Amino acid sequence: MTALIPPFVLLATFTVAIFLNAALLFAVEPMFTKMVLPLLGGAPAVWNTCLLFYQGALLAGYLYAHVTSRWLSASRQAALHVALLATSVALLPITLAGSPAPPTGGTGPAVTWLLARLATTLGIPFVLLAAGAPMLQRWFATTRHPRAANPYFLYVASNAGSFVALLAYPTLVEPTLRLSEQSEQWARGYWVLMALVLVAGGAAWMWRAGGRAGPGDSHAAAGDSPPAGAARDSRDDDGALPLPTIVPTRAWRLRWVLLSFAPSSLLLGVTTFLGTDIASVPFLWVVPLALYLLTFVLVFARRPLLNRRVVLALEVVLALTLIVVIGANPARRLTAVAALHLLTFFVMAMACHRELADARPRAEHLTEFYLWMSLGGVLGGVFNVLLAPVLYDRVLEYPLAIIVALGLRPMWNSRTPPRRALFLDVALPLLLFAVVTVGYHLPALPVRWGDYAVYGYLGACAAIAATFYKRPLRLAMGAAAIYLGTDLGLRAANDTIFQGRSFFGVYRVRRWENYVLLQHGTTTHGGQSVVASRKTDPLTYYHREGPLGDLFRYVTDSVGARSVALVGLGAGTTACYSRPGEQWTYYEIDPLVVAIARTPALFTYLADCQPNVRIVIGDARLSLAAAPDSSFDLITLDAFSSDAIPVHLMTREALQLYARKLRPGGIVAFHISNRYLDLRPVLVELARDAHLAGAMVDRDVNAAQKAKLYYGSRWVALAASAHTLAPLVRGAGWQVLSPSAPVRVWTDDFSDVLGVMK
Repeated sequence: MTALIPPFVLLATFTVAIFLNAALLFAVEPMFTKMVLPLLGGAPAVWNTCLLFYQGALLAGYLYAHVTSRWLSASRQAALHVALLATSVALLPITLAGSPAPPTGGTGPAVTWLLARLATTLGIPFVLLAAGAPMLQRWFATTRHPRAANPYFLYVASNAGSFVALLAYPTLVEPTLRLSEQSEQWARGYWVLMALVLVAGGAAWMWRAGGRAGPGDSHAAAGDSPPAGAARDSRDDDGALPLPTIVPTRAWRLRWVLLSFAPSSLLLGVTTFLGTDIASVPFLWVVPLALYLLTFVLVFARRPLLNRRVVLALEVVLALTLIVVIGANPARRLTAVAALHLLTFFVMAMACHRELADARPRAEHLTEFYLWMSLGGVLGGVFNVLLAPVLYDRVLEYPLAIIVALGLRPMWNSRTPPRRALFLDVALPLLLFAVVTVGYHLPALPVRWGDYAVYGYLGACAAIAATFYKRPLRLAMGAAAIYLGTDLGLRAANDTIFQGRSFFGVYRVRRWENYVLLQHGTTTHGGQSVVASRKTDPLTYYHREGPLGDLFRYVTDSVGARSVALVGLGAGTTACYSRPGEQWTYYEIDPLVVAIARTPALFTYLADCQPNVRIVIGDARLSLAAAPDSSFDLITLDAFSSDAIPVHLMTREALQLYARKLRPGGIVAFHISNRYLDLRPVLVELARDAHLAGAMVDRDVNAAQKAKLYYGSRWVALAASAHTLAPLVRGAGWQVLSPSAPVRVWTDDFSDVLGVMK
């Protein structure tokens, strides 16, 4: 019977099925997260929370695969899996229609609500897909195919499918298909996969190995020693994968978990960095995740592409460089810094995953291996998403993950006596910590050379730490010494008077010269003078000589008692444009921001200018929908999270909502200052689509204005009539918007951030 299926056809069937299974698994991740993102304000923590769920569901899938592999034969497991896949199609296509609105009580309720929506909407199909790769590999391992004894090469097909799906989403899928169309196409792919799994199960049954109790019984039970020191399997540093021989022990299982934990935590850390300072959108979510998966493709290949020693050497150099950069916290050249973060993450993830590939067990333990790997990934997600925001008031989990990853490197053989080596593992990093700390107490050089001196000094300390590369514990503690020494040195001259963390990010309030500044990420979101005569002067982007001052001076000053809606509170700066008897309503998604703006020891704009101002906590679109129609003279959109943008506030449906809430002659104004995205074409097309008039201004500031803490900014104003905006054009130098732009109209179902990158 097996002659009807040639070996290459059997192999091709399993390869295609595993590829499609993984592609569907990872295509649904950005798709579903994009569906839910508008309901939670577009925060980068939304993606990290979703990643936590995906890791947990992956663990559940691997557990299901492992348990059924222990209890059922391959053919019975295949029958059960196909039956469950067929049943789960009743949950398709995936949609959030009918989901309850999210809570407004802060981080805990937001995370709980999001995890509940993921579980009820996506949980069952995701778990079944997660189980697909280990199950299909197990079925292949039970056949008489010549390569059945070492089925791990199929893991490459799995990760290749994941990698292709992630890269295709922002470049091909997102720019061409609406979310509803994406969900429908994904459901069709699910049906195709179900057919392929059925075929693969039947083929495995026809090719089943007769008389063999398990897929790995023909191999010697060697390699069951614990992973102490430099213990490894028989593969050379750059050679092909040999047959796996390891039998799981407690030590091996712990090592599998730790080697999975560190890259998972690093993935979330670097994603938070990108999502905070650029935009919380699929394009920037998938880049780190795609790199993460690419490392699996490279290290589980039959002949790994990169030499192991080269990867380990690069890891030391890049990790220590990044530790220096994180500690020094540069505010300039963010593009170069982001590239360094991604490159370091890629190399460190590859180093950890290479150790995992070298530590893979015999084929009969395959599902258990993936189960422990998945547990490590989940623990990384739990640490970053659930524990770190409670434990730390900053993103401390990111450097900690780098330090842990360095501690998991293989140990080189040494002639130093063990006790002396252990003493040096502790003593040398402590000495390095003292050197770094002392450096911050040395006389400072002139400003022009100060930064170079700091980086030169820290670079020399990093070079010293690099000499610890043969001892993982010593290297990890050396990296920790540099980070902690730098942190302690900076804190000695720190001007931060408050720091807090929420689901939406880390906020700092700094005292700088005669000003107090509110910062999130690398962006200042408001500032106030401590000089009594200027305490009610709007500063930063909102000064009276800027675009916002134009809007109030030229357009709304003639209105009697104005009703104004402001999306985004910040420090409460704009409240000082209000007049007695007016109705001003702020829509702010983050309760921590409200607490900062209302704390007199930090900012007094609200207390001094509008003590009875109304603040609505929750997503702006959901909250605005509850406001009466035709109730506002002006709506301003200034809901940036660092330099990230909440895309759902700039769609056709959002603009229709704003238009309904405006009174005749009202204006909706967008603050679109951004270092990375040009949002003007998006608003041009939205205005054209809604038949609205528009005007834009991009106003810089001079040296004298900068000295008064005035910032340049770019704004776009839209109104039903060009007559409403004419005073801005004639009196303030605003420009009429172009009639059209070469972008597709953004909707709740479609947006393309990649297309508006600068």
